[in-house]
Amino acid sequence: MGDVFVIANRGQYNHRIYRTLKYLGVEAKLVQNTITPEEIEAKGAKGIVIGGGQYLESSGNSEEIIKRFAGKIPVLGICLGHQLMAKLYGGSVRTAPIGEYAESKIIVDDEDEILLDLSPSFEAWVSHKDEVSTLPKDFINLAHSNTCSIEAMAHVELPLYGVQFHPEVEHTPRGPDIFKNFLRKCGL
Repeated sequence: MGDVFVIANRGQYNHRIYRTLKYLGVEAKLVQNTITPEEIEAKGAKGIVIGGGQYLESSGNSEEIIKRFAGKIPVLGICLGHQLMAKLYGGSVRTAPIGEYAESKIIVDDEDEILLDLSPSFEAWVSHKDEVSTLPKDFINLAHSNTCSIEAMAHVELPLYGVQFHPEVEHTPRGPDIFKNFLRKCGL
C-alpha cells in the first residue's frame, strides 16, 4: 500500500494536513517541495496533497508534481496548492479584494466527490490574501463564500481537486470529511 504525500510549501498548516491524515489511519509522508516527481513515483504514492504557503514563487516542484500525476493518482490542492492548480490549467490568481483570516461559511454549489455530503454549507477556516479569480478550463466551481467566488473546484474528468480554505484545522469541523472523500478517491 502506498502513501499519501503531503507537499509542504512553507505554509503554517502543512503539518496539520499530515497529522489529519495520520489521525484518519493513513500512511502519510510530509515532504519538502523540493522532492522530485521521480522520487514520489518510486515510492508508489496513492495520492498527493499540495499544501499551503505564502507565495506562488516559493512552491518548488509543486507544479511539476501536479502535472506528472494528473490523471494517474488523485491530487488535492489546499490554499496555495489550489491556486497553483488553477494557474497551471489556465485559471487566474489575484490578490483578493478582501483578505480572509477567520471562520467563513462555505456555500456548496456542487458536491462532486470532494464535498460529498457537505451541502448546503459548512464552516471553514480561511487564511489567504490571494485567491483563484478565474476558473481554469475543464474545472467546475464547487463552492463559494461571501468574499471568495471559488472556494473549491474539481476537474471534470481527472481526479484533481482544489480548496481555498483549510480543511486540516479544527476551525473547519467538517474538514476530516473532505479528507475522507479524497482518501476514497485514492482507494484508501
